[in-house]
Amino acid sequence: MGSSSILLPFILLFVTIFLAFLHYFFNRRQPSSSTSVPSLKSYPILGTLPHVIKNSNRMLDWSIELLNASPTVTVFPLVFTSDPSNVEHITKSNFSNYPKSDFLKSSFHDLIGDGIVNVDGEPWKQQRKLKLSSHEFSIGSLRTFVLERVQHEIQEGLIPLLASASSSGQVLDLQDVLDRFAFDSICSVVFGYNPNCLSKKDEEGNRFFHALNEATDLSIGRAMLPFSAIWKLKKLFNIGSERRLRESLKIINKIIARFITSKRVDNESAESRDFLSQFVKDGTQSNKSLRDMLISFLIAGRDTTPSALTWFFWILSSRPDIIDNITEEIQSIRNPHKLGGSFTLDSLRDMNYLHAAISESLRLYPPVSLQARECRSDDKFPDGTVVKKGWMVMYNTFAMGRTEKIWGEDCEEFRPERWLVDGVFRGRNPFEYPVFHAGPRMCLGKDMAFIQMKAVAASVLERFEMEVVEERGEHNVSMALRMGGGLPVKFVERSR
Repeated sequence: MGSSSILLPFILLFVTIFLAFLHYFFNRRQPSSSTSVPSLKSYPILGTLPHVIKNSNRMLDWSIELLNASPTVTVFPLVFTSDPSNVEHITKSNFSNYPKSDFLKSSFHDLIGDGIVNVDGEPWKQQRKLKLSSHEFSIGSLRTFVLERVQHEIQEGLIPLLASASSSGQVLDLQDVLDRFAFDSICSVVFGYNPNCLSKKDEEGNRFFHALNEATDLSIGRAMLPFSAIWKLKKLFNIGSERRLRESLKIINKIIARFITSKRVDNESAESRDFLSQFVKDGTQSNKSLRDMLISFLIAGRDTTPSALTWFFWILSSRPDIIDNITEEIQSIRNPHKLGGSFTLDSLRDMNYLHAAISESLRLYPPVSLQARECRSDDKFPDGTVVKKGWMVMYNTFAMGRTEKIWGEDCEEFRPERWLVDGVFRGRNPFEYPVFHAGPRMCLGKDMAFIQMKAVAASVLERFEMEVVEERGEHNVSMALRMGGGLPVKFVERSR
């Protein structure tokens, strides 16, 4: 018998004792609560902890199942909620008591570093202050700049690709197309560089695209593990997924470092309006802080909008009535002699029905569907739920969008009209609709996201009819809510 076989029983015994210790340490402080789940079997010593471990790789689906029974559920050491009053408490009223989880921050640190999406406290405040005070973030020219870049990618990349597929009868994976489009767009905005991923013509651009995809997926894989020691050991020995992550990060860091060096050399160019040029002109940021900040931008801009648009187009594929309403609105706003081409900010702003339709899609399929925070000190939610120090709390945006108490009896129905008052779009309380987060961490890029989504949706729907050729609708959780298997679509150009 080998030495590994001899050691195995002792390893298993150690793990068992360790888990038992963890349960005792936390569970001795666990209060009895009306929000606990009586249907979950409680094991000797370990309590409900095995359920947490078992469902660690399907946390969104599991939390949805639990929240169907109650708006707040405690499964030690987790608290799930879809109650708006609790969300407001977490994100605003007692904001400082609910920082990002150290477990999650460490899982993403190699990728995101100390970027704004991965820090709390003073580092977060400083980065947010820098972004808000930046030239590009403080004046209306930001919207114009972003729209110019997005419209360029639409007219020079996206529309020609769809037109070519229409002529040849080719089936496109729309999710992949939108991923590549979003990556080209965000790189153009952040670096002033187009990686040409949509056309797949740039070898380095495609390598950058795939490396960031893989690094993101592998970092999420870390977060899905029940114990960080698992990936940390793999990282120590540079094996398996950790070796692949290291190789992907090497590609990403090399490319970004080259951009930063180039901008520092040429930081006086009046023509450079991209984000990196603006931050370099600030002159206070190290290469490391710039790198971490830029990665945060890339991930935020690359993942959320293509996810949102994929679900939006999927919903519309079975709702020709909604498409008709959107195209009629576009025609009423367009100059009848100038159909096609780019949209202005004013014309996009006037598309109230389209804005409502996208908001309704985001309600049902929010890109970031589950938000996790860690309780810093003992607390009690407005609904009476007791939360102990060190517990993780998660508010479920996906479940909130389908809650009858918030949205009414037709909460499962796709109905853009719920967002309109006399034909004008009206937003909702962000604590009921935390799709762009809420409180101090409200997403800075919300307006930019709507500009991009409305520009893409209007440009595509104005010119093309579409047909989903295979049944879809299952979701996968990555950095954003993904559609399982992609979205295979055929496009046909509309007759003028």
